[in-house]
Amino acid sequence: MADIKGLRSSIRSVDSMLHLTTAMGLVASSKMYRASQAMENAHDFAQALRTMTTRLAANAECQNSAFLNPPSDGDKICLVVIAGDRGLCGGYNNNIFRLTAQYADAEIIPIGKRASERFGGELTLCESFTCDDGYALAQRLIDGYLGGTYGKVGIVCTKYVSMMTQEAAVEWLLPLTKSEETAPGGILFEPEPSEVLSSAVREYVFGALMEAIRESFACETAARRMAMDNAGRNAQQMLDDLRLEYNRARQGAITQEITEIVAGSGA
Repeated sequence: MADIKGLRSSIRSVDSMLHLTTAMGLVASSKMYRASQAMENAHDFAQALRTMTTRLAANAECQNSAFLNPPSDGDKICLVVIAGDRGLCGGYNNNIFRLTAQYADAEIIPIGKRASERFGGELTLCESFTCDDGYALAQRLIDGYLGGTYGKVGIVCTKYVSMMTQEAAVEWLLPLTKSEETAPGGILFEPEPSEVLSSAVREYVFGALMEAIRESFACETAARRMAMDNAGRNAQQMLDDLRLEYNRARQGAITQEITEIVAGSGA
């Protein structure tokens, strides 16, 4: 009977875990649509700004801009590290931390609860990150770069490939990459291209930040949904095995009792 009681307790525990993973999977599924829409909108906005800055960087009048030539002679790196607001999302957070570890001397600006817990600093959640937050952070990065504090500025984030695949990556924002291609003809910048570039970079950095944060949150949501689906399947399989073992143990106990009764009546 002791084994039966232990199996009954294990069944209750696994059943409770199954309900939890199912609920978390449903929550992640409900968030996925909005996260995907926000990711797509941010991607379109950032891509338009990326195209504009690339064309400006190819302009001959912008080749001496500080945004293409780091004001600092040092190699100090600033990384905005975007991790999850919560756990239970597979290897999502660990992949980000493993990639960040390759830049041991970099100054880290964390976004996401897990990143803040890992690297310290002010707690900023990905899910509630606003445009005002984005502009403030973009200005902070630009000021640090132009002031010579940072020689290079980048983002460690997660790229969305599919519901089942997300990849940690580093995206470098500053300095801008000098394009080997010539600027396309037929484009007139007013005022001068260098002035337009100075104004556009803030929008470009802001757009890249918002794109990375929205995409990373979509990746976190997708990773959590897949992790909860896998955990739910494993819990269901464990529950089935435990119930089978419980039924066998119970049947064995009943058979033993019947045998003892029959043997007693025969005596």
